[in-house]
Amino acid sequence: MAINLTKGQRVDLTKGNPGLSKIVVGLGWDPVQSSGGGGFFGSLFGGGGGANIDCDASVIMLGANDRLQNNKDVIYFGNLRSADGSVQHTGDNLTGDGDGDDEQIIIDLNRVPANIQKLVFVVNIYDCVKRKQHFGMIRNAFIRVVNPSNHQELIHYNLSDDYSGKTCLITGELYRHNNEWKFAAIGTGNNASGLSEVVRSYS
Repeated sequence: MAINLTKGQRVDLTKGNPGLSKIVVGLGWDPVQSSGGGGFFGSLFGGGGGANIDCDASVIMLGANDRLQNNKDVIYFGNLRSADGSVQHTGDNLTGDGDGDDEQIIIDLNRVPANIQKLVFVVNIYDCVKRKQHFGMIRNAFIRVVNPSNHQELIHYNLSDDYSGKTCLITGELYRHNNEWKFAAIGTGNNASGLSEVVRSYS
């Protein structure tokens, strides 16, 4: 049975699941359906020539003092695998259509280097400034943690705040605590124009 989190909650991940070594972090969202004409999504989402909203999930691997040590520790659609192989992104989903996870990140907890203390999960809107898009145009956003060995959902966090005007979401964090891994539901939005701006804030 999954633990449903609310914003700000923290929960033990490995302590309550002995032997857990691999997890899948799934992120999902749906585009808001426009009430206008012009196809299924209306004029806002491609029916009338507008662009689909392309949300991208990323992981920032942080060392001591929540600092990024190497740009290769940013896992996203342009760098799908960490150098040590502990974090792997399954690839980009361009629209958010369909049920279930839109993007997934596979993490081998035992292989995460000892100098990495925290993994930060970020979702941002690709080309948001040019396309004039923000997270008020997205609904049903969530982050969840699944045990891939039995497909059991361990943690589920619905991002239900009003993120209108926000272009980037820090969805959750996985961090070390007393030789165990814990998960924190963050759910904060900001106005970063792209992933590089978010990364700079940790450097």
